[in-house]
Amino acid sequence: MQDVNPAATVSAGPGTGRPPAELLRRLRTRHPTDPVTHVERVPARAGEQAPWPQWAPEELRAAFARHGVTAPWRHQAEAAELAYAGQHVVVATGTASGKSLAYQLPALATLLADPRATVLYLAPTKALAADQLRAVAGLELDGVRPACYDGDTPRTEREWIRRHSRFVLTNPDMLHHGILPGHAQWSGFLRRLTYVIVDECHTYRGVFGSHVAHVLRRLRRRCAQFGRLPSQPPIGRRGTAGPAVGDRGSTGPAVGGARGGPVFLLASATSGDPAVTAGRLTGLPVTAVTEDTSPRGGVTFALWEPPLLPPPADAVAVADDLTQVRRSALRETADLLADSVAEGVRTLAFVRSRRGAEVVAANARRALDEAVPGLGERVAAYRAGYLREERRALERALLHGDLLGLASTNALELGVDLVGLDAVLICGWPGTRASLWQQAGRAGRSGGEALAVLVARDDPLDTYLVHHPEALFGRPVEATVLDPANPYVLAPQLACAAAESPLTPADLDLFGDGAKEAVDHLVRAGDLRQRPSGWYWRHRERPEVDLRGEGGTPICVVEASTGRLLGTVDGGSAHFLVHPGAVYLHQGVSYVVDALDLDDGCALVHVEEPDWSTHARDVTSLSVVSVRSYLDAGPVGLFLGEVDVTSQVVSYQRRRIASGEVIDTRPLDLPARELRTVAVWFTLSPQSLAAAGVEAADVPGALHAAEHAAIGLLPLMATCDRWDIGGLSTALHPDTEVPTVFVYDGHPGGAGFAERAYRTAAAWLGATRDAVVECGCESGCPSCVQSPKCGNGNNPLSKPDAVRVLDVVLANLPAGACAPTQPGPADR
Repeated sequence: MQDVNPAATVSAGPGTGRPPAELLRRLRTRHPTDPVTHVERVPARAGEQAPWPQWAPEELRAAFARHGVTAPWRHQAEAAELAYAGQHVVVATGTASGKSLAYQLPALATLLADPRATVLYLAPTKALAADQLRAVAGLELDGVRPACYDGDTPRTEREWIRRHSRFVLTNPDMLHHGILPGHAQWSGFLRRLTYVIVDECHTYRGVFGSHVAHVLRRLRRRCAQFGRLPSQPPIGRRGTAGPAVGDRGSTGPAVGGARGGPVFLLASATSGDPAVTAGRLTGLPVTAVTEDTSPRGGVTFALWEPPLLPPPADAVAVADDLTQVRRSALRETADLLADSVAEGVRTLAFVRSRRGAEVVAANARRALDEAVPGLGERVAAYRAGYLREERRALERALLHGDLLGLASTNALELGVDLVGLDAVLICGWPGTRASLWQQAGRAGRSGGEALAVLVARDDPLDTYLVHHPEALFGRPVEATVLDPANPYVLAPQLACAAAESPLTPADLDLFGDGAKEAVDHLVRAGDLRQRPSGWYWRHRERPEVDLRGEGGTPICVVEASTGRLLGTVDGGSAHFLVHPGAVYLHQGVSYVVDALDLDDGCALVHVEEPDWSTHARDVTSLSVVSVRSYLDAGPVGLFLGEVDVTSQVVSYQRRRIASGEVIDTRPLDLPARELRTVAVWFTLSPQSLAAAGVEAADVPGALHAAEHAAIGLLPLMATCDRWDIGGLSTALHPDTEVPTVFVYDGHPGGAGFAERAYRTAAAWLGATRDAVVECGCESGCPSCVQSPKCGNGNNPLSKPDAVRVLDVVLANLPAGACAPTQPGPADR
């Protein structure tokens, strides 16, 4: 039995067959000091099969059998039975556990039984939707007619898909921007919609997840308004006789939720409380299937800390004045990727950023070509922002085995079926335990033994984790954080719904808490007009709503000399990635940005191979708008509330690639950006700091270092990473009038991360203190209090005083303090 993307997946070819432990030993011995801090052995597991459901048609069973699936695993059968009986269900099991069969089985059985039924499949990435299309099309079932409908779909094909496809694969963005606004053209499909499949639903978190939650509510609303046709399958199309679970006396499946709408089938990585999360996402009661009964090959999981670099040859030999830094995780991952490919090991390296994926691939190619000319061609980068043709070519090369190594962003973390991989390298903590296990699970997907290596960055959380393996292994994964009641999400989504058809009071119940207040706000703003029959959208143009919160229209990156489009950068990242003078990497080729036109959405670049990289620097100011809740702990105060954050990229540094040396800092003239969001902050009295031994002159550096460390450790408590959050510290804030440290969500209206920090403050700040204390550096380094995103160049910082600050906070917070409930003035 194999993983059930029963598609015609082409084997990536044989691996080396080298046991993971032997491969790891060979990699470790290439270093003078052992970089591995811990090795965890995840044992293999046998599977538990179940019989095919009685309602599964024989032709569907035969199609699966042609692809090696002779019977479902028990969790697949359980989820399929629940969905076929009309219950909304989420299957939350491990990577390669065959979640796709759990939703394909009831969906395809229904399409075969009812020639009028339709199915909508939603994936967070185009690559995953394309992979699922190959899977469903590979079954060669008559009358299903699967098709992808996304931004890459040629317009000449879209009309055929709307009229004839019965299994449409798309993403939330196209559902939001294309299908729901054009619902009149989709009326036939939506009227017959039987199942909505939401794949990899754990990725819908924060602001993006909150938007998707309302897109799904808008979908439910359109289906209810069109009215779903009853299921009337032809006699004899259901396969073997016998009543289906939940059979209602008809000859067909018991489709439809409690109110007669489509059944929602969700698939998730193992996550905390998946039923609650799926219910919040869909607005419906959802049953969870969480016991993984699929077989699994063993995994050898190593935690790898890059070695310290020796001091520069010309450095003054005074130990206390030298700050040693670790070798870059990007360079370490590139070397490991090159070593693995040289061993013939099929390897996928996950890198957190687009730029990082390009750097890792380029360095690995260079090292391989130096060893064996031409071998570097077996390594490539994969990331968002590539053109469609490039992405598809890379996917084919990986599946066919033309590529032996790939450096990818998390675009390949999700359920794309990668057959034949031997090892996975994870460059830096990916943000959540769920993502860690998803990425590690890319190796060994054909049931073989696998190697996974987490390469720590010079970052407080990474350092903490590689020295505290108990925080990774044997711990439950996080719950997904999303907040559909976020007014910065709810109001724009209600505007979109009203543009599709007038809102009614019943619709407000569908959209949940805060909907009436949001509608009233839209009325006052002149966007909606209230009539006796409901609320009407007043404008000719549709609302412009960005689901992913990326800050506006994507910026096209264009080669100035030829006019060739290289790729795109999301608007929110443009100030940092493609500002004038920035170095931009694309498929191993280096470009320098000549000009950035934000109004026209275009960055002009030219080819250049400088020996330096660029790093944007910004300045931030913050003001308190309101306090939701606070905890009075004597000299320490803990607060949660709304804040206004103003930030501006003002300059960039050029750093030598070989040494990291700062060449110079150059000014930039870019517009400021404003953000209203949610923050958690703590205050300390000057007297308490003085009593702890923090001199007045050292307070700014103490707070700044504590802020950096706290931001670095918050992802241990919430489903975020440090790039989802921001911070600010000051020795005298005008709104609090005392020393204060702020940590805020980096999304309009907040994303739930600050609330999580507030509820787990004692545990969060306790782990922060431990990480700083246990770091072996003398005066602070990237592994404890330095931040890669600091707009002030990590100055001033005081590591010893940061510990004293955290000691004061922890000494005064109640033991085990979490979920403080005292309302703030704004709540009274």
